[in-house]
Amino acid sequence: MKQGYTYIMTNKRHNVLYTGCTSDIIKRVSQHKNHYFKGSFTDRYNCEYCIYFEDFPSISNAIKREKQIKNMSRNEKLALINKRNPEWKELVTENGFREKPMPWADQVKCVMDELIGSQHK
Repeated sequence: MKQGYTYIMTNKRHNVLYTGCTSDIIKRVSQHKNHYFKGSFTDRYNCEYCIYFEDFPSISNAIKREKQIKNMSRNEKLALINKRNPEWKELVTENGFREKPMPWADQVKCVMDELIGSQHK
């Protein structure tokens, strides 16, 4: 089974958010940074900074999470980013991880906390 990642990219001014998923986050971030896919959303809006990611034991789990995040409001996405990366530091570059991935058990706990919290709104 192939590992997967869900990630959020932004631009220099942090006014654009792009959510995606991949099985090779370092390669994919490099593609975004180098505008590999001309005319794509990330190319047009200069989304070059990976400021959020989650890793999963399978790509299918990453795809499910990508869909969940894409269905969130902008404010919910901002809260997600701010909770795990309040300084909006670049976490992944074309050279690798700047911060090591959160352990799987901790990610599950965070997602469960988010789901429980959203049920009480």
